[in-house]
Formats: sequence, structure tokens, C-alpha cells
Amino acid sequence: MTETEPRTAFTVRRSDFPEGFVFATATSAYQIEGHAFGGAGRTHWDSFSEQPGKVARGENGAVACDHYHRWEEDLDLIAQAGFDGYRFSTSWARVMPDGETVNPEGLDFYDRLVDGMLARGLKPMATMYHWELPETLARRGGWTSREIPERFAEFTRTVADRIGDRLWSVAPVNEPWCVAWLSHYLGQHAPGLTDLGAAAKAMHHVCLAHGLSAQALRAAGVGNVGAVCNMEWALPASDSPEDAAAADLYDAIYSRWFASAFNKGVYPEIVLDGLAPHMPANWQDDMAAIAQPLDWFGINYYTCSRVVRTGGEWPALDTVPGPLPKTEMGWEIAPEGLGVLLRRTAQDYTGDLPIYVTENGLAHDDHDLRPDHGRIDYLDRHLAVARDAIADGVPLAGYTIWSLLDNYEWALGYDKRFGLVHVDFDTQARTPKASYHGLARALAE
Repeated sequence: MTETEPRTAFTVRRSDFPEGFVFATATSAYQIEGHAFGGAGRTHWDSFSEQPGKVARGENGAVACDHYHRWEEDLDLIAQAGFDGYRFSTSWARVMPDGETVNPEGLDFYDRLVDGMLARGLKPMATMYHWELPETLARRGGWTSREIPERFAEFTRTVADRIGDRLWSVAPVNEPWCVAWLSHYLGQHAPGLTDLGAAAKAMHHVCLAHGLSAQALRAAGVGNVGAVCNMEWALPASDSPEDAAAADLYDAIYSRWFASAFNKGVYPEIVLDGLAPHMPANWQDDMAAIAQPLDWFGINYYTCSRVVRTGGEWPALDTVPGPLPKTEMGWEIAPEGLGVLLRRTAQDYTGDLPIYVTENGLAHDDHDLRPDHGRIDYLDRHLAVARDAIADGVPLAGYTIWSLLDNYEWALGYDKRFGLVHVDFDTQARTPKASYHGLARALAE
């Protein structure tokens, strides 16, 4: 960052972006809905949270933000801020509690929700899967099993048949790196494995799930199908060739594996060097199904990583803290990394395909409703980078802020607050923050 003084008001305006540019905000089902309601089934997050030490205070999404009952109030907040769209997710375990049998209450909820968006002039931007795998399927191997992509395609068809005619856009899987690597190799998310063989299988099966889901959406007549990948700006922690090589491998695992698979039908060789012995049998036969034609490509961006080479078995790398200011997550604030990744994605993978920033935001210490100027500063700087990328020819068509509400932040429980709107988890009272009001003014101008 070139400026040191934090911005306490937005300098970027809607008028700085092309006509039709989509401004949206996002949530996910398990993080806000209240999974104890409406006949939803248990997920692998419920069982993961019950394992000692896995989730802060053993918290889960049973109540979360009670969005299941308060969705109208929440949609009003989105509309009143002047957003164009709402990126939400459907819960597999709500629609199919055992992963296969349909729960009518679950479909009814999403039916009401989508109609509520349309009634308020909001574009329904759906994500089919944001991490809540039905526990029954998790017990059958979860993402290490080839059965799961096929079951996921069936789930997709069920949802598409009910609400697909009203969706503005849809992506099959949110942040596949988190579904596969973070959860099966690093062990930080459900199911909490630290096994390279399991991670390799999950890295492939989540790609296949994306492809089969995209096929199911097309077959159901649903248009504007895309993909959403999280990316980090990978930087070597030192000038050494070893750290540079580690950063390249980290980048390939984190940011290039899925972008390459979805857009080109190939995996990076530098990653296959380590994963090939563990990949599912005949995985190459699935690549055509994975590389389905896309209408758009989404990037979730939050931070950079400083990568070092370590000893031990492949991939033999780690990350270390860097010098930039950090969010409450401990993540460095590096807006320029967003620009780097937007330009590279357009150049190397997507060409003229519309790109969307599908998540960007930060956890900020505003538990007591102090003005969240840090969030304003963070968002304004990233929006400025997005504006400049458009000026350089990147076909960026929209920007989505994570998150509308303070919510259940997975393994961190309810500690970290990403919301534009403060949630009192005891009373469920919603209170828009300074960033919400500042954005409303910026979007109105």
C-alpha cells in the first residue's frame, strides 16, 4: 500500500465503473440460515465442530443469524444499500438431508428467497455448494469418493428444476481449494484430514463435481453458469531461489489448479509432480467433463501469502507473516494482489470472458459497533484496484462484498466479524455499520 492514512469514507463511486457493472454482497447458507430449522439434515460441519479443539468453543451453525426466519429483513437491508445482486448459496443438507432424499421444506425456503430477491429488484446469484456436505455422504468417503460428484449433479438438478428459471447466475462450488486442500491436507476445515492421498482425490473430485453440476444446469435450461475460485497473491518470503520455487508451487496449488482445470481442461504439471501417485484411477478421462464452457469466471480474493521452502515431503512449503497491515484474521492487506490476479486470469485463462470479484472483504474488530473505518479503507482500496484493472482492459463485470452479515466463521466460530451489518447473536438484532452506510452513499452517486 502506498498510502498510510486509513480512508474513513469511500472515494470510489458507482459512476467510476462501466454502465451495467454489478455490485453485490454475499453470504452462505450454513453460515447464516440456522441449520436447526426447516428439516435440514446434519452436515460434516456439525460432526467436525463436535470434535474437541476443531472449532472455537465447539460452535456450529444451528442458529447462526436465523436467516431462515429473518430473510425478508435481510433482503431489505441489501436492497436499501443499493446493491444490484445478492450472492447466496443453497444447502445440500437442507434440500436433501441425507444427500439423496428431497426435503420439500428446503426447496420451499429457496423458492421464497429467490422470489423475495426478485420482488426487491435484486439479481439472484446462486452458489450450489458452500461446504455443508450431508453427513451421510461424508461417512461414505465424502470428497475422496467418486460417488460424491455424481450425487452433487443430482442435487443440482433438483434445485435447478425448482428455482433455476429465476436465477441470474449460478456457480456449482464455492472455493474448491477450501473444499479439497484446506480440508483434506491442511486439516483446518471439515472433515479435518491431513492426508496427501485424500487431498489429491478431493482436488480432482471437486473439479468433477463442478463439471457434472454445470452439465446438469445446462440440461435444466439454466444459463449464465460460471465458476468461483479463491486466489491468493503468492510471494516468496525471501530472495532465495528455493523460496521462489516454493511460492510458484503454492500459487499452482492454490490459484492455478482449478482455474486451469475449469478453463483449459488440464492440471498444472508442477502440482501433478506431487499428486499424480495419489490421483484417482483414470482421472484423465474426466477432464473433458470438468472443462465445461463457462459464461463467466469468479475470483474470491482476500490477501497475499509469503511462502518459504521447508524440509520434509512434498510440497515442502509453508507461509510466514509479512510486513503489511493485517486484518483480524491475521491476513495481510494487499490490494495490489487483486490487480495482479485479475490481469493474469484474463490473460492466461479466460480471455474475453466476463470476470467477477465474487468475494472481497475483511474481518474487523467492531464487536462493540465502533465505526468500522478499517473495513471502509480495505474495500475502497480494493475497489480502486478493480476500477484500474478495467481501465487496463480486464473484462471485470462485477464486484461482490463478503459479507452482508456478521456470521458463523467456520472453525473460528462467531469471533470474526466480516459483516457490513452487525449481528447481536444473543438477540439477532441487525445494525448496519459505517461501512454499510458509506457504501450506500457510494452506490447512489
